[in-house]
Amino acid sequence: MSYPQTDVFLCAFSVVSPSSFENIGEKWYPEVSHHCPNTPIILVGTKVDLREDAGTIEKLASKKQAPISYEQGLQMVQEISAVKYMECSALTQTGLKAVFDEAIRAVLTPQTNAKKEKKRSGGCQLL
Repeated sequence: MSYPQTDVFLCAFSVVSPSSFENIGEKWYPEVSHHCPNTPIILVGTKVDLREDAGTIEKLASKKQAPISYEQGLQMVQEISAVKYMECSALTQTGLKAVFDEAIRAVLTPQTNAKKEKKRSGGCQLL
């Protein structure tokens, strides 16, 4: 894959899909950090309206799983050196505007990250 001129990545997962959460660390972060090591990442937990839904919880429990907690999202932010963790629901619109506002902020006021500075090798540009 190629991501020319990408200014920010929104790495999203469903808070009611543990496999999508695992894919952030195992698939998407390695992909993004390889091709664009200096581009900010915002980690986004989606479908937060289902985190407390009884039917969803029951379905996950039948597979010996549970929804991803806010704290687990924060932990993943540390693991992937993301600039922020946010949650939203497209269904209820909760937090949705804030995610895109934060994406704009991440591009306009980039944070210096020592770990990412060490990886600087060109390839992608923040414009």
